[in-house]
Amino acid sequence: MRSVNSLSNILEIRDISRSFHGRTVLQSIHLQVERGELFGLLGPSGSGKTTLIKLMTGMDRSDSGEIHILGEKVPKLSLLKRIGYMAQSDALYNELTARQNLQFFASLYGLSGVRRNERIDAVLRVVDLLDHKDKTVAAYSGGMKRRLSLAISLLHEPELLILDEPTVGIDPVLRQSIWQELLALRDQGTTIILTTHVMDEADKCDRIGLIRDGHLTAVDSPAALKERSGTTTLENAFIVLGGGVLA
Repeated sequence: MRSVNSLSNILEIRDISRSFHGRTVLQSIHLQVERGELFGLLGPSGSGKTTLIKLMTGMDRSDSGEIHILGEKVPKLSLLKRIGYMAQSDALYNELTARQNLQFFASLYGLSGVRRNERIDAVLRVVDLLDHKDKTVAAYSGGMKRRLSLAISLLHEPELLILDEPTVGIDPVLRQSIWQELLALRDQGTTIILTTHVMDEADKCDRIGLIRDGHLTAVDSPAALKERSGTTTLENAFIVLGGGVLA
């Protein structure tokens, strides 16, 4: 398990709260993520995971509190070239091919020439789309679109990857391959924050934040969360540490 040192934190969330139309979505969230850590946010749909991700990326503003990424207060435009973001909904140009989509996003990140082409081929290989690079995205299945969205987030080799349920709709074999790549990126020093509701994915993370009804109920390694809850599975740990009772 990695120790969390405030001097090496890539993400600092301080007392963040967010409400929509009078309904509290996030309540007094405090969180630190260390550089080089693979951190998972685990919770059911509607728990506040995606709202928290949007606050991290600067796509939304909190009602109170502050978020700092790479030492900068969010939102800040200059951070965009240092962060890779994959949303829950695919933001792709359907009339363009996969390669053309990647070329467009490469231009936004300042990639050009030989380096741009190398990175495009590299990320297409990671998500197993190299043989489909010249198909229009309109002809892609939902799983292929998710894989292309992941490729785009990896394109500029960001210091921090923020992924919102990156493997939804992806077949088990490719999901395993993508996780191998994520773990390799982590080992190379990339910080990864991702949301999931899949227990076996959460088990692969260095640490997990359990989020339920807008509250961060526990943050620790998978093994430590199981030990604290007196259970043998993350699913049961989530229930116990969230204030529930096992059946």
